[in-house]
Amino acid sequence: MKGKASSKETHSKNSRNKFTSNFILNSIIFLLVGIIFFLSYSLYSNLSLKTPTNLVVKKRVNSSTIQIEVLNGCGVAGVADTLTDYLRNHNFDVVQIGNYISYDVEKSIVIDRTGNMVNAYKVADTLGIDHKNVIQQMNSNYFLDVSLIIGKDFNNLKPFK
Repeated sequence: MKGKASSKETHSKNSRNKFTSNFILNSIIFLLVGIIFFLSYSLYSNLSLKTPTNLVVKKRVNSSTIQIEVLNGCGVAGVADTLTDYLRNHNFDVVQIGNYISYDVEKSIVIDRTGNMVNAYKVADTLGIDHKNVIQQMNSNYFLDVSLIIGKDFNNLKPFK
């Protein structure tokens, strides 16, 4: 009797070990297939799908028109409008006009927003702003090339001479 019982127990243990081993292997295969699908989808979406922001960025890189925001930092009414008209007459695209966070800016500042200082220097040269007042503060959230902050020295700029 002992021989028969031990053979059943051995067979039962072998079946459990085989089941456990198959279950673990099947789980690993299932997990690997899931990872492959995820990586394939990620690769496909990065290579083939175009998002609107990607299209806007590509358009801005290829555009030759410099887009500017004009901010009044001196507090004198009408200065931003006069500079906007002047810049537009010189083929710049003023996309936004507004007030700076304060009105105590002494010297006008040109800020490069895209990493292309040449555009900022073009704006500075057009207005007669010294190159030492041209700085770089890149911001990927801005869809413009240059910010102009008008200071209290606005009377020294070309449109006011």
